[in-house]
Amino acid sequence: KIVGVCFKEQGNAFYSKKDYSEAFNYYTKAIDASPKNASYYGNRAATLMMLCRFREALEDSQQAVRLDDCFMKGHLREGKCHLSLGNAMAASRCFQKVLELEPSNSEAQHENKNASALLEYERMADFGFGKRDFRKVVYCMDRALVLASACHRFKILKAECLALLGRYPEAQSVASDILRMDATNADALYVRGLCLYYEDCIDKAVQFFVQALRMAPDHEKARLAARNAKALKAKKDEGNHAFKNNNYEAAYHLYTEALAIDPNNIKTNAKLYCNRATAGTKLRKLNQAIEDCSSAIKLDDSYIKAYLRRAQCYMDTEQYEEAVRDYEKVYQTEKTTDHKHLLKKAQMELKKSKRKDYYKVLGVGKNATEDEIKKAYRKRALMHHPDRHSAATPEVQKEEEKKFKEVGEAFTILSDPKKKVRYDNGHDLEDDGCFDGGGKMCSIL
Repeated sequence: KIVGVCFKEQGNAFYSKKDYSEAFNYYTKAIDASPKNASYYGNRAATLMMLCRFREALEDSQQAVRLDDCFMKGHLREGKCHLSLGNAMAASRCFQKVLELEPSNSEAQHENKNASALLEYERMADFGFGKRDFRKVVYCMDRALVLASACHRFKILKAECLALLGRYPEAQSVASDILRMDATNADALYVRGLCLYYEDCIDKAVQFFVQALRMAPDHEKARLAARNAKALKAKKDEGNHAFKNNNYEAAYHLYTEALAIDPNNIKTNAKLYCNRATAGTKLRKLNQAIEDCSSAIKLDDSYIKAYLRRAQCYMDTEQYEEAVRDYEKVYQTEKTTDHKHLLKKAQMELKKSKRKDYYKVLGVGKNATEDEIKKAYRKRALMHHPDRHSAATPEVQKEEEKKFKEVGEAFTILSDPKKKVRYDNGHDLEDDGCFDGGGKMCSIL
């Protein structure tokens, strides 16, 4: 006993100097000398708590109260360890025991309130997770971890919700910190995999899920995630293979099936929508392709490929204002020569679309030959000639005369190679002197 007391006093001296490692060594020697002394275990528990070794401190404080059930400091330290480890119910029982021994103990009263607060944060977090309110869960876990700094369970829940919110670097950091302390922590391995999975690194993600299952074969979340990841990759690869083999209909359906696997995988689903849009353009499903690109952009508003694909679909459907808007977004993000060219082309087509469409006036395509333009002109000029409508009402005569002049304008431009090139390139033609003051037609009828 005398030896034990000596070691204890030496331990106390080191403890007061905050040399907790040496204090731990001397308290251990005191315990070895007097293994039935509750206060020695209590002192070593206090030292372990200062070293943030709460699980070991919990064991020592539990041993202390087993040896002496009236050891108030032992119960208090056990409660604090439980609280730091996130066991609020167990902590509360310990603080209640202290208050039975000493009803006026202010520290036990304060810590008991902390235990109650921790239980409330847990309850709110569980409710928030069920409602998929992951921000709420992160908020609750941040506050819970102030009270339970050593609770891996709370850290993992926070990390999982950060991953579900797309805050992958933060989630990875939390999981990595835990894995540095415990490389076999299945929950941390699962979160690492989850981050990789949501960042579309599916093969690496599967490796982490498999490792988590190796550590905890009944880890249901890791099992489900591994299954989804494998199914998603397989279906996406099938779709890509079908597309490369020009089987666009099959690719379209395979991408559709892949999109149904996991609605939470935003990054992969954005790519799948864009892939389906590409298959859709090959099938001339342009409106559906535009919708798919919009879905991809909604999931990932920085997805340049989706903007480019949608812009091309807008061009193909002559929705030039929308095309210009998308190309402007792309060029603002990536100022390349190609993107600048695409934007200028869209701007030119928009400008052209706001003028009279002389090809439409004559009823010919933009690649019509000189002879086709002449034939179309004769046909339309005869159709709208004023002499043909002399018996019509004044309103009809006026409308037909207007159309007759437009036919003349169209032919004047499209029959002249230089003017046609300028028109096709979107240049203004008002000052070219194409028509005389009386609006007379070229004599070609």
